[in-house]
Amino acid sequence: MTTSIPKPTTAQQWLAYIEALHPKSIAMGLERVSTVAKQLNIKPSFPIITVAGTNGKGSTCAMLSQIYTEAGFAVGCYTSPHLLRYNERVRINHQDISDADLCRAFDAIEEARGNVALTYFEMGTLAAMWHFCQAKLDVVILEVGLGGRLDAVNIFEPACSIITTIDLDHMEYLGDTREKIGFEKAGIFRPNVFAICGDEDPPNSLIDYAEQLNTPLKLINRDFSVKKTTNGWQYTEKQNDFLLPNLGLHGEFQLNNAACAVCAVQYLTIFLPVKISHIQSALNTVNLVGRFYSISTNPNVIVDVAHNPHAALSLAHNLQAAPCAGSTLAVFAMLADKDINGVIKAVSTHINQWFIADNHSVRGAKAKELNDKLIQNNPNTQIHSFTDVASALVAACDIATRNDRIIVFGSFYTVADAIDYIANKKIN
Repeated sequence: MTTSIPKPTTAQQWLAYIEALHPKSIAMGLERVSTVAKQLNIKPSFPIITVAGTNGKGSTCAMLSQIYTEAGFAVGCYTSPHLLRYNERVRINHQDISDADLCRAFDAIEEARGNVALTYFEMGTLAAMWHFCQAKLDVVILEVGLGGRLDAVNIFEPACSIITTIDLDHMEYLGDTREKIGFEKAGIFRPNVFAICGDEDPPNSLIDYAEQLNTPLKLINRDFSVKKTTNGWQYTEKQNDFLLPNLGLHGEFQLNNAACAVCAVQYLTIFLPVKISHIQSALNTVNLVGRFYSISTNPNVIVDVAHNPHAALSLAHNLQAAPCAGSTLAVFAMLADKDINGVIKAVSTHINQWFIADNHSVRGAKAKELNDKLIQNNPNTQIHSFTDVASALVAACDIATRNDRIIVFGSFYTVADAIDYIANKKIN
């Protein structure tokens, strides 16, 4: 750290500092983070489950964390991005890291990095793993931030790797086809290390890469499967065939994520024994803020971070599966570098009125851009424009009747703004 910059002493100061460390917010590659990890002498003694995928990573991590916590293990979980506080990214047994522990972790990374300019995510990944190594943990779950092959998480050796889905997103970094993106995500595979894929139509690049590495790869609908039942769902894999209750997370698409989690738990049971009752209880009670999650009942406000067409289709399925008696009002804001048209097309038939807003992230789209794309999709759609998400939500709440619902979606920033507003205004 240069002498002209005072050493951070609070979590907020550290976060501001690490944001300015590297000239780019995203810089793919493992050399920088590997160098600093070696300096830190980070040597995890616990098994690691690495989770990648276009969508479903957060849900799968939440399920795994819930299962292992339910079974009595000490569980670390690193995810991104956060909604309200950075501390949400680093959790042990569902508890966010404290500001004091976060500061200690950042301080350790800072001392070790020397002149290496780490990105925000690289610094955070190393801090999370340093913190986990200080605790006596039984298992750690790491969510890949972007892609897989060149993501900072990938410097750590997994005991099991999971890829949930492969779709078109972050194409400027990962490639413009599913084959290219599949290859990047398959970069988390290791020779002779068990891997799982929950995509129902996995790219050949992913399967070929696993074969080249001699990675034992389990594919959904080939090696294991799920089936909806009257009172829950059935998981089937060779000798394993058992019934599970309905998931705590909404949407039938979550069954594939749950199946990936169960497959991983079953494989790792030799190291981490888990009873079927633990799996049943955990999956029935798990929840994840931001995934079709209700934050208010009066009026009915649901938030969903759906920020790409694949996630928007899942949102559309949830809206269709749980119809309301009245209208569905959308509070909508997105990032400009996402497929806004694709998201609108995926969900528009389920929306009666749009309350669109500027997204104030540096990558945010303006309401004017959203307005133009909505009109292109449906010239007769009813649109109200606002300068921020809070104003859009207030307007939607003002006209919503007891039979209506409000769905807030489009990005993590959008959902975070809505949660923050409702929490501060004490809407219930």
